[in-house]
Amino acid sequence: MVVVYSTVCAVGLPANCLTAWLTLLQALQGNVLAVYLFCLALCELLYLSTLPLWVIYIQNQHRWMLGLQACKVTAYVFFCNIYISVLFLCCVSCDRFMAVVYALESRGHRHQKTAIFISASVFILVGLVHYPVFEMEQQQGTCFEALPTDGRIARYHYLRFAAGFAIPLSIIAFTNHRIIRSIRLSVGLNATQKAKVKYSVAAIVLIFLVCFAPYHLVLLIKAIAFSYYGGDTDTLCAFEASLYKVSTVFLCLSTANSVADPIIYVLATDHSRQEVSRIHKEWQHHSALSTKSRKYTLEIKTQMHVSASSVL
Repeated sequence: MVVVYSTVCAVGLPANCLTAWLTLLQALQGNVLAVYLFCLALCELLYLSTLPLWVIYIQNQHRWMLGLQACKVTAYVFFCNIYISVLFLCCVSCDRFMAVVYALESRGHRHQKTAIFISASVFILVGLVHYPVFEMEQQQGTCFEALPTDGRIARYHYLRFAAGFAIPLSIIAFTNHRIIRSIRLSVGLNATQKAKVKYSVAAIVLIFLVCFAPYHLVLLIKAIAFSYYGGDTDTLCAFEASLYKVSTVFLCLSTANSVADPIIYVLATDHSRQEVSRIHKEWQHHSALSTKSRKYTLEIKTQMHVSASSVL
């Protein structure tokens, strides 16, 4: 887990910084989709900044030494990140769906002001839903793990699975299926371009399933176990203890989304690759000029030193 969190943090921070910059440039040029991608990158950056705290926590044998309030803030950022990411992936899929499947009908109806309003609503809604994190009691020395499931937490698990996973998955699957269908019937794209869109859509759905499905299935199983065992506390605790390692690994797996999002949605697009290539060429040109300047300065200093030696 330390290796995974550290790798995600090391790769995700620069990738999402670059993503945020590129999508900001595109948003300033009037690109509607870039608004959702920019907000998604900001959300990922906020979450990635908390990963070092989780690494310290794991290295301390799952003992939280940074205070209760720091634990609650870190957990709040984590839970919000999961569902803000899920909802923004839905927004991206829906926007692509409108732009591709209803290309003519959506002209004049896709506005940046609407995208900004939706993005702000996503942040506010998810933030309010997860505010009870600050009111939850914690076991001494731990941070939001091994909490015994009660009726309130079970209902919360059902809600998170349905509204935070099942419904978004249905939206993403439906919109991307229609995108593939529309691309397949298109006569303006060649076979290579169609294959590229097909693989891109498949990757979107696959990443969503890999990153979010295992964790939410564990939440659903815990909620069902509570409903089934009822008041049998000992059996319920034993069952949840058997799921502890699996739940921890799946929770860790969900962080891979922070690396996958910029690769799939931004860095893999033609426009962004061209922008990165342009930036790289400018950096090489600047480095070459700097190297020439240093060499020229060194030559001048050498000539001055030789001239001074000759005078002496």
